Amino acid sequence: MAAVLTGFVGLLLNGTYRFEGPVVVRVTPTHGLHAGDVLLLLGWLAAMLALTALVRSRRN
Repeated sequence: MAAVLTGFVGLLLNGTYRFEGPVVVRVTPTHGLHAGDVLLLLGWLAAMLALTALVRSRRN
């Protein structure tokens, strides 16, 4: 599940969107993280934390 979520986030980060927002962090002269990407990464982090909690609860 983590690999699939990470793959989808990778695809979304590489895409171009109409409302992606301003560049927040410039990575290279032609690439950077947009405001929408930050929200996407926060969602990914929340999903990974939820997945970790689920796996830990199943072990007990």
